[in-house]
Amino acid sequence: MPALLDLVSRYTRRHADCHGIARTPIPGLQAIRATTPSTLNYDIYRPLVCLVLQGRKEVALGTEIFSLSAGNSLLITADLPTLSRITQASPGAPYLALALELDLDIIDQLVRQMPTQPSSFRLMPIQSDPTEAETADAALRLMRLLDRPEALPILSPPIIREIHYWLLTGRHGAAIQRLGRPGSHAHRIARTVALLRTEYARPLPIDHLAATAGMSPSSFHHHFRQTTSLSPLQFQKHLRLIEARRLMRSEGFNASSAAYAVGYESVSQFTREYGRLFGLPPAQDSRRPVHSPTQPNRGGAVCTL
Repeated sequence: MPALLDLVSRYTRRHADCHGIARTPIPGLQAIRATTPSTLNYDIYRPLVCLVLQGRKEVALGTEIFSLSAGNSLLITADLPTLSRITQASPGAPYLALALELDLDIIDQLVRQMPTQPSSFRLMPIQSDPTEAETADAALRLMRLLDRPEALPILSPPIIREIHYWLLTGRHGAAIQRLGRPGSHAHRIARTVALLRTEYARPLPIDHLAATAGMSPSSFHHHFRQTTSLSPLQFQKHLRLIEARRLMRSEGFNASSAAYAVGYESVSQFTREYGRLFGLPPAQDSRRPVHSPTQPNRGGAVCTL
């Protein structure tokens, strides 16, 4: 993938922000650049595919650790709490990756046209495999469009659809198919996750979330935890704490203002729960250098794969 590597390298040199994230005009597509190994980053990733083009990265889900190097892709098919860190990067050979969020509407449309794909593999929500040639080729054509902004609205949607097609027909297509299969538990839980991500700062009773999923409260609670590894309340709490950390570290909020901004009514409760998740109370954590070599990195909402 030398041509894709070159395009992503040039694009991130021009557009990456202070965290190494280079957003693109294409919804859900961003490139990542890092010139030094990173510290631990806690996040809840959306379903996505990430193509690693240079350097190395580790992503941990529970006790499982996925090691990614150049030529590998990471596929995440559920909203999952993960720890990740870049393990190999330097100014001369930076870590470079391209990440595309999976579009459930596109998956739904494709699934309706494709036969159900049987799988002899365990349907894990996170997988790492060599990047398939068809996916890399489509990603290359998508990146080339960034130099032709007038063509983006016309030519990028079919290429994004093509990438989803190749992922669906790949080794772990059965896991992706669940996201787009109307009425499936994964599809229903995805609807409530979208609501939680949008409305994380306000109270969301379990009955309301279950109704959104079209399930009974007990069934919803079971399937939500099975899909995300967290209860709905834990998921909302983690979203709040990750956003609060971003506000303090990137936008200068103090602990109390960040707590109220993300929906906490008690600063003391916020401080306790923040410390449990990130290892330090918010006041100390926010003063710590973002790229401290021995401490967790920011837990912001942007993808840092």
